[in-house]
Amino acid sequence: MITISTDKNKLDVPFIHNFLKDIYWAAGRTIEEVQITIEHSFCFGIYLDGKQIGFARVITDYVVFAYMMDVFIDEKHRGNSYSSILINAMMNEPQLKQIKIWRLATTDAHFLYQKFGFNSLAHPEKLMEKIII
Repeated sequence: MITISTDKNKLDVPFIHNFLKDIYWAAGRTIEEVQITIEHSFCFGIYLDGKQIGFARVITDYVVFAYMMDVFIDEKHRGNSYSSILINAMMNEPQLKQIKIWRLATTDAHFLYQKFGFNSLAHPEKLMEKIII
C-alpha cells in the first residue's frame, strides 16, 4: 500500500541522504546538510507498506512561489508510477494550492513534469543565478 506523508518525523533521513549523496544534482551533500534542507522545506515522503521509497521537498512562501527539489524514487521501486503519485500529491497539497508560480530544474525527467503542466521557461532571459562552489 502506497502512502504519502508531509510529517517530517516520519522521514528516514539516512535513506534520503544515502540516495542524494551520490546523485548528480546533490553529490557530496552531507547528512547534516540534508537535515537542514528538510528543516527549511515543505517535505513529502512516499511509503510502500510503511517503508520510505521516495522523497521530495518544496521551498515556498505558500502564496506566490514554490521550487520543487530533490524529487526521487528509490531505484528498486521505479517503473510503478510512484513518482507521478508523489508529484500529484505535491500539486494537490492543500497548503500549497494558492501558489501561482512553480519551478524546478531537471536534466532528464521533462516527460514526467510535463504531465503536471510544467513547461520550459517562457522567458529564460529574465532569470539569473549565482552559483557558489
